[in-house]
Amino acid sequence: MEVVMSLFDFIMHIDQHLSEFANEYGLWIYAILFLIIFVETGVVVMPFLPGDSLLFAAGMLAAQPTNDLNVWVMIAILLVAAILGDTLNYQIGKRVGYRATKIKIFGKNFVKEEHLDKTHAFYEKYGSKTIVIARFVPIVRTLAPFVAGIGSMSYKTFLTYNVIGAICWVVGITLAGYLLGGIELVKDNFSKIILLITVLSILPIIIEVLKEKFGKKSTAE
Repeated sequence: MEVVMSLFDFIMHIDQHLSEFANEYGLWIYAILFLIIFVETGVVVMPFLPGDSLLFAAGMLAAQPTNDLNVWVMIAILLVAAILGDTLNYQIGKRVGYRATKIKIFGKNFVKEEHLDKTHAFYEKYGSKTIVIARFVPIVRTLAPFVAGIGSMSYKTFLTYNVIGAICWVVGITLAGYLLGGIELVKDNFSKIILLITVLSILPIIIEVLKEKFGKKSTAE
């Protein structure tokens, strides 16, 4: 529970933590951001790491005049991390398959069957475009390339959607943070904005669950 609370605190106040990292490590913050995005998108058992909130906070950080960070360099680095991360996850799915879901961390399976089922549902509805759409949906973002690898999606097709999705996700959210980062209202209500981003991100999953639930109820009646 303590680990979960620490992670929650990190996500909700990630702007403060990144600012502290930048003050302490300087330009090494680029490497830290690269590593987090690469692991979050590339390691199937790490879907709980921050994604959307990290990009938004990174954009806000680059907007601060107190550091030497360049938003375009940051975007380029994060793009490479996101593309390589999805590629790694695709290869894990293709070569290791469902055996990866048996990996336990802290005694628990972090890749749950219901999460895989929801990802499969996304594929059934959106097809290959899932790779793009999933970029904006926590958990599904990490599992989509893994499931694509298991399903033996053509790597050429996967790579195309991987790059398009990474550009939309990284550029869109990082620039949003950069452009809005100088507004006092945004800085003072960062936690609420991150919570809103999270809710909007998981909204597609909530809608699908409700449709499935009420659909079954209607069928039963």
